[in-house]
Amino acid sequence: MAKCKQCNVELKSDEIAIYRKLVNRGATDYLCIPCLSAYFKCSQEIIYERIAKLRESGCTLFK
Repeated sequence: MAKCKQCNVELKSDEIAIYRKLVNRGATDYLCIPCLSAYFKCSQEIIYERIAKLRESGCTLFK
């Protein structure tokens, strides 16, 4: 399984998918949600809301 490139925590599939959607579709290194929220200077809640909306809209990155 992939690990966060900043804090080395194991990533869940949603964390990989949201990183690919928001940062780089072809990424091979990823950030966990806490590190991604720090990168974008936003709350984790905003990222979780975005994941939910993308999943509801049928985005194929979120299974």
